[in-house]
Amino acid sequence: MNLSKSLVWFRRDLRAFDHAALHHALRYSQQVFCVFVYDTDILDGLPRDDRRLRFIHASLASLDEELRRLGGYLIVRHGSARDEVVALAKALDVDAVHACTDYEPLAIARDDEVALLLAAQGSAFHTYKDQVIFEKDEVLTLAGQPYSVFTPYKNAWRKRLAAHPETLAAYPVDACAHAFAPPSSPPALPSLEDIGFDAGESPLPAGMAGAEALFEAFVEDIADYGRARDFPAEDGTSRLSTHLRFGTTSIRHLVRTAQQLTLSGAGGAGASVWLSELIWRDFYAMVLARHPHVLERSFKPAFDAVQWDDGPDADELFAAWCEGRTGYPLVDAAMVQLNTTGFMHNRLRMVTASFLTKDLGIDWRRGEAYFALQLNDYEMASNNGGWQWAASTGCDTQPWFRIFNPVTQSTRFDARGEFIRRYLPQLRKLDAKQIHAPWQVKPEALAERGVVLGEDYPAPVVDHDAARRRTLERFAVVRKSVSV
Repeated sequence: MNLSKSLVWFRRDLRAFDHAALHHALRYSQQVFCVFVYDTDILDGLPRDDRRLRFIHASLASLDEELRRLGGYLIVRHGSARDEVVALAKALDVDAVHACTDYEPLAIARDDEVALLLAAQGSAFHTYKDQVIFEKDEVLTLAGQPYSVFTPYKNAWRKRLAAHPETLAAYPVDACAHAFAPPSSPPALPSLEDIGFDAGESPLPAGMAGAEALFEAFVEDIADYGRARDFPAEDGTSRLSTHLRFGTTSIRHLVRTAQQLTLSGAGGAGASVWLSELIWRDFYAMVLARHPHVLERSFKPAFDAVQWDDGPDADELFAAWCEGRTGYPLVDAAMVQLNTTGFMHNRLRMVTASFLTKDLGIDWRRGEAYFALQLNDYEMASNNGGWQWAASTGCDTQPWFRIFNPVTQSTRFDARGEFIRRYLPQLRKLDAKQIHAPWQVKPEALAERGVVLGEDYPAPVVDHDAARRRTLERFAVVRKSVSV
């Protein structure tokens, strides 16, 4: 493959190192241009103050700066990505457009259409695996089927990596940077206001430098990750999920480091646990690629028979859940964290999802859609997989008869109430025993601490024990057809 001119289309891979598409374009082309499109097919459904756009905007500035250091520059367009990329390819008269593979159904359809349109004007379209370690059919059972249980998948994933260590090889950019099209007089990057969004600070350190700073700080304490990751009041997670979502870091870089720390023992038990979390991401990407029906229906068809509550009462309960006013402090604090920061601790994602589906009896798809709107790190495959796990409708799932008790989760993982006080300051004067279930405290004792249920903080919208019984009844419809 020898090309005169190429265009690299950045999507969810906003970095200029260890980048598969950029590497191949530079290696096989005489002149390489780079483009990112603020895709109106995606953006038109977002609020003007979307936090993710602020992260993307800051990361694009970082990417453009690095491309200029290497001798190139970033072209930014605003419109339908399908139209803008094809038009730019024609205007630049490129032989090929290079991009990293996207596995979401709408993205696949878009890329198929782009490939046809490019071919019609004489340009090729090349895509490369970049956002996962193993994709689609690369990790299968001995019978050639996709896995539906994580642990066997993880074992097979690690076995394949051991047999093919070259999978983690980096894709260098610096070595062939001479092929970049020089920035003669490139236009300035558009502002957020230019594309119809509110300006503001990124919700977390953005760009390649932001990702690496977070990773370096996390690696220093990775040995304790296995314990610390369960306690939302601690800063025990990597906070790299948004960077993985938008590709400001490389999954190969993260796995290489986790693998080295695991094999050397320098990362303690925590490095191995964190590596497993990265493998979960590949697992859910594989599930979506092989079973796209999960976006609309249960992974296990039998669970489509489960009847979730709907109607005005369910709508009111859903609103209470979204707004953090269920009367269960850990659930409410988690939802306030999500609504105000765009981040939610993974333990709390499980707790809140379980509460919506098992305590309130509301369809997991409603919660999945709300998380998709709010999460900075929203990834379709992982979000869907997590929600179906909590709702007991997915693969390798939480059995429906194991139902999180929100108070028990609170006393176990936020024993002193530090996380709750951080996001529910109206409860800050309650002690470590009172704060997990204020409705169980005598009204006069609450009043002494400045809390009146129904005024300062809501009473519980549901009784957990009664809700648990209703959930077991709800799932009785599948009990006979699904083995437990």
